[in-house]
Amino acid sequence: MAILSPVFLTTQNLMNVGTQAAVVAILAFGQTFVIVSAGIDLSVGSLAALSAIVTGYSATNLGLPAWVAILLGIATGCAAGLVSGILISYGRLPAFIATMAMLSVGRGLALVLSNGIPVRQPSQVAFFGSTLGGWLPVPLLIMVILGVLAAFILNRTYLGRCMYAIGGNEDAARLSGINVARQKLIIYALSGTFSAIAGLVLAGRLVSGQPQAASGYELDAIAAVVIGGASLAGGKGRAFGTFIGALVLAVIRNGLNLLNVSSFWQQVVIGIVIALAVLTDTLRRKSA
Repeated sequence: MAILSPVFLTTQNLMNVGTQAAVVAILAFGQTFVIVSAGIDLSVGSLAALSAIVTGYSATNLGLPAWVAILLGIATGCAAGLVSGILISYGRLPAFIATMAMLSVGRGLALVLSNGIPVRQPSQVAFFGSTLGGWLPVPLLIMVILGVLAAFILNRTYLGRCMYAIGGNEDAARLSGINVARQKLIIYALSGTFSAIAGLVLAGRLVSGQPQAASGYELDAIAAVVIGGASLAGGKGRAFGTFIGALVLAVIRNGLNLLNVSSFWQQVVIGIVIALAVLTDTLRRKSA
């Protein structure tokens, strides 16, 4: 990209790449927890939109203080993730079905609360999409902080070890004394919480809550995790790899935009990259 476009390696453009990657990366960090534990979460994009709408609705229509509205928006994402976890752990629904249902419910509630139109956000939400000191994008800073937090959870906590154990062999994890159902509740609640924060970052960038925001982002989040080296079979994945995966997607899109490549062809390229990443993972596991 640097060879094809002299603008690509400029400081401003690299900051743009980081900002563009932020929302997908934050969603993907939460998705990493789920995929490592051999699950899938298709609701992250819808929950991001719903959390932003709840925040704006609470502050604008209900008159709640901005910080309360923001906390309520984050709690909404956490609660929705918890419901998905309950359906999976105790309702015995496949993760694909449970989170697909939550995808529909979350998007529907966002449309109901907003009447299908953008919702004004409190001025404090604009901070999530602003720039510090005239050069450091806040979305980029939040992405890094949450990436470090995700890495800490995966590598340094009991919950992280449970994620790898459940993803490696759920029956063995259960027999070893891990409360699999409870851990799955926490995992999906974490995914919903990360989705809510991503929704606030996106709302800060758009300066409004869009009920159709983050549509299709769940696929980008899954793609970032897989490109970053995680296995859809579970038991494998790293926060840093997910971060790299999100950057790869952002670099491809940014570079193709600089080269004036049609957005339709960009989808083709992204699809090929995802297919190659999964194929590489499959061949690597077979050779192992």
